[in-house]
Amino acid sequence: MQTYSRSLLIVIFLLILDKFGFYWIAFVGIIVVRYFLIAGGIYWLFYSLISSPRRVRTLRSRPVARKAIQQDIELSIVSAIIFAFCSAFIVSAYDSDMTRIYPAIGQYGGGYLVGSFIAVLLLQDAYFYFVHRAFHHPALFKWFHWGHHRTGEPTPWTSFAFDPLEALVQALFLVGIVFILPLHFVTLIAVLLTMTLWTVWNHLGFELLPVSFPHHWLGKWLIGPTHHAIHHRKYRVHYGLYFTFWDRLLNTHDPNYEKEFGCSANKNQ
Repeated sequence: MQTYSRSLLIVIFLLILDKFGFYWIAFVGIIVVRYFLIAGGIYWLFYSLISSPRRVRTLRSRPVARKAIQQDIELSIVSAIIFAFCSAFIVSAYDSDMTRIYPAIGQYGGGYLVGSFIAVLLLQDAYFYFVHRAFHHPALFKWFHWGHHRTGEPTPWTSFAFDPLEALVQALFLVGIVFILPLHFVTLIAVLLTMTLWTVWNHLGFELLPVSFPHHWLGKWLIGPTHHAIHHRKYRVHYGLYFTFWDRLLNTHDPNYEKEFGCSANKNQ
């Protein structure tokens, strides 16, 4: 046992000495801390402080199981290790001047900064839809996506609970995009922050928006807690991340979504 521990320490030390290894370890820490701060903080806020039905509309049909949270956290830490590996690869590639990441905002201007942010969100949403839908195919589900659904009804802890293969495929989007589009680090950080907050929001387990939201012109195109909760119950609908474009275009939008949105309000009255 002592020999094993000594060997492990030597390997970790060598990784730290190597630049890529240093990036990897640093990103593991950053991503894990981000997960616990955002997912854990929002869970604590909604499930401990303001979970009264008079204040928020629950989407859950049963209490949260401690074992389910533990399983989600375990998978999320594994995902963090994989995400960190891909992040370290991106930064290492940037150091070698292999990516299209640029350091000065003035190089392309503020307009491009905003436009590239919107473009990446649209591309990521499309990528997520088709990959997510593929993972629900019976031949792939067990290997790529079962872990995300095994706890049943989601909580914020579920937001990044991915099987290792799914985590890798999801991370490959940003790995690829930095070699295709000129992107500033501000854009990448903004995309990561948006993705994190939106994913946690989708898995909230409560609905905060008014009953009229899905009937509003903007609400028709945005995904939220009720929209994604339906996916976790029915599996065959609602594969998008940010927007409902692809679900509506490819007939995977639940026709009862607006009705169920209203039902989540009625059962709390």
